Amino acid sequence: MPRSNRPRRRSGTGSSKWTRESELDLDRARAGIPERQNAPDGEWNVRRITGSNAAKDYTCPGCHRTIGPGIEHLVAWRADSLFGGETALAERRHWHPRCWQTRSFRYR
Repeated sequence: MPRSNRPRRRSGTGSSKWTRESELDLDRARAGIPERQNAPDGEWNVRRITGSNAAKDYTCPGCHRTIGPGIEHLVAWRADSLFGGETALAERRHWHPRCWQTRSFRYR
């Protein structure tokens, strides 16, 4: 009888190929979708970053304080940039949610 090339199942494991780690994390999926916001200083794409997805240090342009790893924050970039989407995405900034809500709309 020919030998099968299929690996043997270990005893005690279920036949389901889905594990808890591969299930969809809804908070993470929602966090990846930018929301478009209109403001007196233009249109902005704003994306929420959860604490579990925040991995680096950033400086908030509103208060000039550090946003550390594990801190929930927002990422904002212009939706109406004159130089195109790639340039706007490269100039994105990380904000504390309260700093973003209370920012002043100064024209430079």
